[in-house]
Amino acid sequence: MRISPAERLANHKSTKLPVLGRYVKVNALLAIIAAVLGLWALQIIFSYLSELDSLSDSYTFSEALKYIFYRSPYFLEQFIPTGALLGAVVGLGLLANKSELVVMRASGVSIYRIVGWVLQPAFALVILALVINQFVLPHSNQLAKNINNDDSSALITSVRGYWMVQPRFENTADGDTKPDGSDVLYIDYADVQGNIGEVKRWHLDNNGNLQTAIHAEGGQYTGRTLIDTTDRSLREQYRYEWQLNNMTKLTINQGLDSSQAKAPSDTLTLPFAPESVYLLTRDAEDLSLTQLYDHRQFMRQQSNRSLEHELAFWQKLLSPLSILSLVIVACSFVFGSLRTHSLGLRIVVALLFGLLFSYVQDLVGFVSLATGFSPLLMVLLPIIASALLGLYLLKRQM
Repeated sequence: MRISPAERLANHKSTKLPVLGRYVKVNALLAIIAAVLGLWALQIIFSYLSELDSLSDSYTFSEALKYIFYRSPYFLEQFIPTGALLGAVVGLGLLANKSELVVMRASGVSIYRIVGWVLQPAFALVILALVINQFVLPHSNQLAKNINNDDSSALITSVRGYWMVQPRFENTADGDTKPDGSDVLYIDYADVQGNIGEVKRWHLDNNGNLQTAIHAEGGQYTGRTLIDTTDRSLREQYRYEWQLNNMTKLTINQGLDSSQAKAPSDTLTLPFAPESVYLLTRDAEDLSLTQLYDHRQFMRQQSNRSLEHELAFWQKLLSPLSILSLVIVACSFVFGSLRTHSLGLRIVVALLFGLLFSYVQDLVGFVSLATGFSPLLMVLLPIIASALLGLYLLKRQM
């Protein structure tokens, strides 16, 4: 059977495509890894140099090193999108500098196929970012804050931990209850095992006058008790209890006289489980994707919402799309004649675009927090704009 020249050319191209694809993928992957590691290393060095100004007798050289070590996963996760953009430009730019991209396109390989080859190694960065967000950052960020808590020197101007107002009732002689003011509760810290850190509780009477102030150094979860409900249609509800340690109670009497007493322990009762207390006392950036989802569901059950946590949830969930959209833009920077714009200029433009994309993401986040506008839509806007820009520039090169 005789094979035509067109069929031989088609068979030749089909056998060479896997080799070309593997070659492009390896070059892109190595360039992306080098770019991410380079930006990561620079951020670690600059962060460490900034910590040197904070050294003191209580914050030593070794503690600064440990702090930077624990913060390094956060720096790595922050620079993955920009590193993927820069690495894709460098990887394809080196191929274009040797005219290898021109040869590929002359042999019939489309631009979109080459972009698809570059996107595949970018998925490795996507998986790495998700793994860091889910399993590393919640622990490393907390360890870093235990070493160097920036909020400790500015407690007056910062709001940390969890605050809540609990209505208080007292039993009357006839068996009924009547309002007895309210308690303002503050919990500084909680972990997944049920341990809590510093606890403060202020009791206000019905007129808003301060009656007592309680301070405890910490507490341990002791268990839960079922609340008796007459309506069987309601689901079971529990009271969760903690034993507070090293408690100090300040009582303010009439005439502004006060008395102070110490007690080895006391009981703290809350309407939600230790897991929820843990979520409520954490900053949004310190929670994993699944923890942010649990926080979102809990706030919905309480008929409340936290825009900061919702914004962090959508940013982490859609971070893979951010990386892929930036890689598309990076590919659009490379195709074209190097005589018009040199590879160095394209690398600089790519780096500036990556920084601009990061700043725009922060800006739309602040707009969402300030206006209450949908965090999902505000996170999607820069991603969609970046992807459309990249596709438009690629189409112009065809």
